[in-house]
Amino acid sequence: MDPLSEVLALLRPHGYLTAGFDAGGDWALELDDLAGRIKCYAVVKGSCWLTLAGHPPVPVAEGACFVLPTGRTAVIGSAPDVAPARASTVLDPDRSGQVITYNGGGGVYLVGARFEAGSPHVGLLLRNLPPLMLVSTSDDRARLRWSIELMMEEFREPRPGSDLIAQQLAHMMLVQALRLYLAAPAHDDVGWFAALADPRMHAALAAMHADPGRSWTVRGLATVAGMSRSAFAECFRTRAGETPIAYLARWRMMLAAERLQHGDDTVARIAGSLGYESEPAFNTAFKRIMGVPPRRYAGLVRQNGSHLPAGRVGDPSEQDPVPVR
Repeated sequence: MDPLSEVLALLRPHGYLTAGFDAGGDWALELDDLAGRIKCYAVVKGSCWLTLAGHPPVPVAEGACFVLPTGRTAVIGSAPDVAPARASTVLDPDRSGQVITYNGGGGVYLVGARFEAGSPHVGLLLRNLPPLMLVSTSDDRARLRWSIELMMEEFREPRPGSDLIAQQLAHMMLVQALRLYLAAPAHDDVGWFAALADPRMHAALAAMHADPGRSWTVRGLATVAGMSRSAFAECFRTRAGETPIAYLARWRMMLAAERLQHGDDTVARIAGSLGYESEPAFNTAFKRIMGVPPRRYAGLVRQNGSHLPAGRVGDPSEQDPVPVR
């Protein structure tokens, strides 16, 4: 499985709310319901503005698709200077599969979904992603347009199973939007997603994801990328915002956390499969990155479902020992 597919599979996004949105006049909504969630919407008629804290307002034209992946609060509206109402107080969260009309409608029409991330470590997976990913659905974006048009059809003419079909189309729309953004990312993006956009870094990431238990070294990953060790290490740090070994350590712990939550493997077996020579070495690395020892983590997840109590999350560094076979 490729790195993007693996991360999305680990996030387990499911369609929490799939809807059309028809707004008119002067309006603005503060999207205060994004924590632990991903929004993906396309503007099929009219235009609007998006504003994220600390960033200038961004115009979103007809035919554009945007993804808000990091859970940061955003404001969407007819103009940047309109005082926003809180979305959580004016929109019905139970109207999935329907068209929501706001302020009379007729000005802008959007279709899409808000995804609930089913992973307890959603913060680690989504950190350092661009706060806004904006792509066009014009030109050769046929697959994205197709999913949007079919979703609109399901909203216009609801039939048995329309809600489920709309949710499946929303998943396709999300993946297609991420693909298109990867093809032309912003130059100042930093994070694992930005690294995926570089073919050489993508090759290294794919190798780590394909065999996470291998005793990877920076030199070995540089060879996969077709670069010198020093050039690869610098490029990876610049694009991903962390060293290759730090990324590998964090990805291993994501996989370990998933198996602790959903599998019945022993900690020793998980440690060995991920390249650690001993269980104590694995326990040390897991606590450093996840904030708690593996057995404690498993207990917290089972006790609290897919949501972990707030707590410290470690920050892996290349200087920390990551024992491998």
